[in-house]
Amino acid sequence: MQVPMLDLKAQYAKIKNDVLASIGEVLDSQICIGGPKVAELERQIAAISDCKFAVGVSSGTDALLASLMSFGVGEGDEVITTPFTFFATAGCIARLGGKPVFVDIDAKTYNINPSLIEKAITKKTKAIIPVHLYGQMADMDSIMDIAKKHNLFVIEDAAQSIGSTYKGKKAGSIGTCGCFSFFPSKNLGGIGDGGMVVTNDEKLAAKMKIMRHHGQGSTYYYDFVGGNFRLDPIQAAALLVKLPYLEEWSAARRRNAEYYNKKFAGTSVKTPYINPDCVTIYNQYVIKVPNRDKLIEHLKKNSIGCAIYYPMPLHLQKCFEYLGYKKGDFPESEKAANEVLALPVYPELTDQMKDYVVEAVLEALE
Repeated sequence: MQVPMLDLKAQYAKIKNDVLASIGEVLDSQICIGGPKVAELERQIAAISDCKFAVGVSSGTDALLASLMSFGVGEGDEVITTPFTFFATAGCIARLGGKPVFVDIDAKTYNINPSLIEKAITKKTKAIIPVHLYGQMADMDSIMDIAKKHNLFVIEDAAQSIGSTYKGKKAGSIGTCGCFSFFPSKNLGGIGDGGMVVTNDEKLAAKMKIMRHHGQGSTYYYDFVGGNFRLDPIQAAALLVKLPYLEEWSAARRRNAEYYNKKFAGTSVKTPYINPDCVTIYNQYVIKVPNRDKLIEHLKKNSIGCAIYYPMPLHLQKCFEYLGYKKGDFPESEKAANEVLALPVYPELTDQMKDYVVEAVLEALE
């Protein structure tokens, strides 16, 4: 049996005709930039996120970048975030001349540890970027209390967490703004790159719309130095077909995760901890095991997909050597990078496939 890490073909087979029809509408209209598909997706994403506004952009990375640019982050400004995340979180700060300031993670959730944030704040700190990793939101009450106390912007990196909740509040709706990614592997994935910024701040949303279009306020007149961050209407067309399935797909991932949890109970496999205040979407189902390399080798031998999110925390990456961090500075992030492993959790998994994964994992650990 083969169990890939993700099977997008299985998902596409069920919605193929609708996707092609929706894309065909874009091609027939020849509205190739912006247009009704993008506007409608923005409206629907804002609605499911409990936000007043949404601005479609070209990727999750550009959602972060446009947000930082709109807040005026630049040379010498400091932005606090986690080192245990995808590169874009810190990369966007650095691209603008800002300084990523890392804070270690909570050992159980893998999200930024709020109790460590305040001591990292200086006069140069401008914002905090909590990352809702693997589909579970960070401890936003604590983060927002700190941000308000120090007058800081909060950008929720919700690239992996569209539809997740914290104390009943949706991802992206708590901070100053929230950033989503529509990379194909996400719970709501496009057919290429795409992203979205959500916010309840009308002025910020208006600025974002200008920022994504080179900073152009009116044709050939520029209010800011922006970028080409526009969401492609073909991506919007595909996403509009997928969006009605999002909650169903996320619920299926939760059921698959619970299936794994029961099968791994009482073994040496450490299953994901979910904060009781949170409803996760399991963008990844991540376990911890004693001998990860041995397990990976065994899974590959049995044609089972798996992935490491993430094998090296950002403070140890070569490109961030100039920040002066060293091994041992963020022990929980470093420990997680050596132990975590994501297993297949996508909605189309059958019980037979899940059992095959479980059996292979337990065989390797024995």
